[in-house]
Amino acid sequence: MKIKLNKFRVIDLFSGCGGLSLGIQNAGFNVVAGFDNWGLAIDVYHQNFNHQAFIVDLRIIKEDFDIFKKLNPDIIAGGPPCQDFSSAGKRDETLGRGDLTISFAEIVAAVKPKFFIMENVDRFAKSIKYQEAKKIFKIAKYGLTEKILDASLCSVPQNRKRFFWIGELNGEDRRLESYLETGLSNKPMTIRQYFRQTGKTLDVEHYYRHPRSYKRRGVFSIDEPSPTIRGVNRPIPKTYKPHPGDSAPISSVIRSLTTLERSCLQTFPETFTFEGSKTDIEQMIGNAVPVNLAEHVARSLAQYITDCSEKPFENFSNQAKMLPIATESYL
Repeated sequence: MKIKLNKFRVIDLFSGCGGLSLGIQNAGFNVVAGFDNWGLAIDVYHQNFNHQAFIVDLRIIKEDFDIFKKLNPDIIAGGPPCQDFSSAGKRDETLGRGDLTISFAEIVAAVKPKFFIMENVDRFAKSIKYQEAKKIFKIAKYGLTEKILDASLCSVPQNRKRFFWIGELNGEDRRLESYLETGLSNKPMTIRQYFRQTGKTLDVEHYYRHPRSYKRRGVFSIDEPSPTIRGVNRPIPKTYKPHPGDSAPISSVIRSLTTLERSCLQTFPETFTFEGSKTDIEQMIGNAVPVNLAEHVARSLAQYITDCSEKPFENFSNQAKMLPIATESYL
C-alpha cells in the first residue's frame, strides 16, 4: 500500500511567517493550520499559504486543547522561541520564553498526534526545559529521536546548527536517526553555490554582517556559508575596526546583505511575500526555520513513514497499525 503523504494533516505551532510550514509542505505533507502570537507574522503567513492561521498565545492555553484537537492533526510541528537558550540571547531560562517549549510538549501530550517535530537551538539539549519536556513526552508514550543538524549540510548556505526532536507515538527511541543522516551533504553549502543552483544573482564577493562583539569578524566571503541569519541587519558602523579574520578589507564595495538576500539565505523562494516594516521583516526572516532545513527533516520523516507502510509485518513501532489516518477539519 502506497502511503499518500498529503493525507497526513500537520499543524505548525509558533509558525512565525512560515519557514517550517513551507518546508514540511514541500516534502508532501498537508499543512492545515499555523499558530503564532505575533499578528504581523500571521498576516505574512496568510499571504503565502491557503490554509488557516490563528493568532494564539500558547502560554495561556491550559487543559483546553480543543482548537488543536478539532483540526485532527497527524503531525504537530513547531519551533518554540529559542532566545532563553540561544548563544545570541541571555541564556536565562527564567525569562519565560522557555516555558513555551513546555506548552508545546503539553499540547502534543494532550492531542496525541502520531508524530511531532520540534526545532530549537543546539544549546537547548543542555537546558532544564529540555529535561522537563522530555519527561512529558515519555509519559505520553513517545519514542524520541533527537539530532543536531547543521543547516549548511541540508542545502542551506548558512552555518546554523539546530536541535530537532521527532517523536513517534508508541514508537522506539532513536528510530529516525539514520533517516535524518541520509542525504546530508559531505561539504557545507556556500552562498555562491546556492545562488548558482537557484539561478539567483549576487553582485558582491564579500559582505558585512554585524558581529555580536568586536572580538569576532564582520566581513565574510560568498565562498563560505553565511553565519546564522539573525533578526537584526545593521550597516557597517563608522567605528568598525578591521578584524584579522575578515575575508576582505572594508571598502566602498563591502555592504550588508539586503533583506531579500537574507531571505534567500533562509532559502525562502523569491515568490514568498513579506509585508511590514523593514525591522519587522528582518525579525521574521531571522526567526524562521530555514525552508530547506525543514524540508530535509520532513522528507526524513516521510521516508520513514513510507518504509513502515511497505513493511507492515516488521516491527516498525506498530506504525502499520496506525496508518493511514486523517479526517476533515471541524473548523
